[in-house]
Amino acid sequence: MADPVQSTSTASSAILPTYARAPVAFERGEGCWLEATDGTRWLDFGAGIAVASVGHSHPHVVEALVEQGKKLWHVSNLYQIPQAERLARRLVEATFADYVFFTNSGAEALEGAIKTARKYQFADGHPERVEIITFDGAFHGRTLSTIAAGGNDKYIEGFFAPVEGFHRKVPFGDIEAVKAAVNDRTAAILVEPIQGEGGIRVPPANFLRELRKLCDERHILLVLDEVQSGMGRTGKLFAYMHSGVEPDIMSVAKGIGAGFPLGAFLTTKEAGKGMVAGTHGTTYGGNPLATAVGNAVLDLVLAPGFLDRVARTGLLLKQRLAALADAHPAVIAGIRGEGLMLGLKIRDEVPVGDLAVAVRGQHMLVIPAAENVARLLPPLTIGESEIDEGMKRLDRACADIERGLAAKQGEKAQ
Repeated sequence: MADPVQSTSTASSAILPTYARAPVAFERGEGCWLEATDGTRWLDFGAGIAVASVGHSHPHVVEALVEQGKKLWHVSNLYQIPQAERLARRLVEATFADYVFFTNSGAEALEGAIKTARKYQFADGHPERVEIITFDGAFHGRTLSTIAAGGNDKYIEGFFAPVEGFHRKVPFGDIEAVKAAVNDRTAAILVEPIQGEGGIRVPPANFLRELRKLCDERHILLVLDEVQSGMGRTGKLFAYMHSGVEPDIMSVAKGIGAGFPLGAFLTTKEAGKGMVAGTHGTTYGGNPLATAVGNAVLDLVLAPGFLDRVARTGLLLKQRLAALADAHPAVIAGIRGEGLMLGLKIRDEVPVGDLAVAVRGQHMLVIPAAENVARLLPPLTIGESEIDEGMKRLDRACADIERGLAAKQGEKAQ
């Protein structure tokens, strides 16, 4: 299906062509809305892949960015950074953690979490414990070690031998398979509470509890990747909070900076005991500008009633999507996810990329994922009127797909 959106050709672009970019460019945004360079308005149900957590250009976040930007951007971690200290303290007080290390991205946060888990075992007298169990469908980033940890072989191809030390592609949600994978070299289990890139895959309700129990029994660490599921996305500050158990280490990014590059990994004092002076570092991570923005985002997400509203809004959106699926059974096979981390499972006859194109034809954005799933990750501030508008546009996009399917069937019948 051809993309109806027109824009300037990128054939002469000087950017390395590693992205299949949609033919539209945006120049401003407000809340759940974007404005393209041609003046058209777009309803954003992707939020920059779960990044614009409090909407585009939120006044409180912009104010914090401008105020800090006029003062000081960077000094390096050779010195005290009050903005980072404040943000770390607030994250510790709101979670399981005792320590926070700030990064610039989710992949860096995962790298730090992996290093921390292995260093813990080394410091604890078990240097042979270096292997980390990961899952099929997992996505942890694009560095050499995080693609090795992930569950998609296409990201590894052509980059020489995968980084060692990962027991990959254990069936997601299968606790017996995890138990079978644990051995004397196992250092940790790394898992997304809900897989995002993998297709909004939600494991059985007791899966994290069973993983926690197994880790305690075998003296290994539970490491969570909450880069996409964290910062209020599921109606709790972090998705693990639905399970009643806590990890030893956790990586976060995306929504924590609402669009400004910021990530972090959090750890208990025990799990982080190997990470002493000189064992890890970053030039830009935790700089005054990034952490001032992070504090502004946290002001909003931790405000009374904010997360309850996300949970209610997520339930409303899920109900509306179920009605949409009933109206278009030839296109939509089911609904997945929690809170405002939702997915439309599209029928195999309809490539999810075709649906994304049809949705763009309605000036709306969704994010394709694995298992032929379209991710719906709108800003957490989305309102009921915007959900209503989104359902109208999705309805029209599904109708376009159905007309195309009918036309193909007619051609076959001739």
